[in-house]
Amino acid sequence: MSFALGVVQLAAPGAVRRLSGVDDSARSRAVVPVVGARELVHAAGLLTSRRKGAWAWTRVVGDAMDLTALGVALAHRGGGRRRRLVGVTGAVAGITALDLLTAVQATREARTSSVPAARGARTGGTVELTATTTIRKPASEVYAFWRDLENLPTFMAHLEQVRTTGDRTSHWTASAPFGKDVEWDAEITDETPGEKIVWRSIGEAAVPNAGTVRFTPAPDGVSTEVFVVLVYEIPGGAVGKAVAKYFGEEPHQQLDDDLRRFKQVLETGEVVRSDGAPWGKRAREEFPQHPAQPLSDSELAKGADA
Repeated sequence: MSFALGVVQLAAPGAVRRLSGVDDSARSRAVVPVVGARELVHAAGLLTSRRKGAWAWTRVVGDAMDLTALGVALAHRGGGRRRRLVGVTGAVAGITALDLLTAVQATREARTSSVPAARGARTGGTVELTATTTIRKPASEVYAFWRDLENLPTFMAHLEQVRTTGDRTSHWTASAPFGKDVEWDAEITDETPGEKIVWRSIGEAAVPNAGTVRFTPAPDGVSTEVFVVLVYEIPGGAVGKAVAKYFGEEPHQQLDDDLRRFKQVLETGEVVRSDGAPWGKRAREEFPQHPAQPLSDSELAKGADA
């Protein structure tokens, strides 16, 4: 729009003056080309700059200037010229409303996109988390434990229950902000026994998510390296902020903690807590277990190899 208006006002200023009802005074002959040049500046900024919101606001300012000039002209015109000016003023007022809406929307989008998604977007966006751990168990055993999806709540803090509904489908329940639970269905989209499991949420999930876990034999020939990638969509607005806060200031740490507990469950049969925090995060009272116990004499004798 800016480009078209600028070209017309520079290429045919006389026609613009006649159609708009502006007389052929020296002032109008000077103003119309200046307004045309200003419109081309707007166009260049909108087409080339990454700061779309800022340039959209320059159009709003320009519209306000045009409406002021048209108001002055209306006060000094009559007859056919006044009628044409009234029509032009109405059109400019409509363009101003559109420009204002565009500027507000562009500013909101710029604020949202400025938040890094990979570290947990606070106002909406995609979050991708990665983590890895090494478990002193063979890959087949580690894979089998994870593949029984109903085992996941034993080490994933936010999960309340995972119920198998089919060979590759399941129903998940997770704790959520405000003391409520969220539920969704999921399906395994790809798997290689003993090596890989890929899944994603299906249907109307409150927080759409997907994940991949790989099980790779470690160089020691006994342990398994577990690599996890989780991707989820945080909704925008107040709900998104609440979800992001619930997941923590550092969601990567949340996943690291889940894998640490996964390692403990497979290697010791339970999640071990220290004497100082046997209830884990007290706000959730997650995984209440007995406090960690000192090593026995036989375990001390084995040293680091225990």
